[in-house]
Amino acid sequence: MNVSHASVHPVEDPPTTDGGGVEGGNNEVPRVRMKDIQGMPGTPGGLALRICQFVFAVVGLCIMATTSDFPSVTAFCYLVAATGLQSLWSLSLAIIDIYALLVRRSLQNYRVVSLFTIGDGITSTLTFAAACASAGITVLIDNDLDSCAHNHCAQFETSTAMAFISWFTALPSFLLNFWSLASR
Repeated sequence: MNVSHASVHPVEDPPTTDGGGVEGGNNEVPRVRMKDIQGMPGTPGGLALRICQFVFAVVGLCIMATTSDFPSVTAFCYLVAATGLQSLWSLSLAIIDIYALLVRRSLQNYRVVSLFTIGDGITSTLTFAAACASAGITVLIDNDLDSCAHNHCAQFETSTAMAFISWFTALPSFLLNFWSLASR
């Protein structure tokens, strides 16, 4: 019997169309490769993570930008810059994920995953650092100086919380991309 082996000819096996054993029913379930774990680029889970990153970063950015005295504190300016970068990065990758899902394209190319991993690592690190710096300033204003009556403490705290949540949703994207890159 002449059968080619996958190690000689690395071609994916097309999905079967025999119906799956139910009489007259069509129970075709699309086959999922092990590399397509939810949360990775080009999957619905990855798109959901990108949308969450974008939404929380934009909410944090808008809340902080609407306060009148955020430019007086460097950590808050850094938070605005970091969440702005996070929102642009997440929006662009969400658009790429939508495209990949619509045309059923896999985004598991080595260069694409490398780009996503580096970008996710940079933006998540910047967002986390900015959120930590802003949290330190809000604690200083609220607890140590007791001057919340003169500042927008609720807005500062809410914006900082949104930045932490944005980082928390960016972290799985980075870790899954890094894991995919390291496991090649």
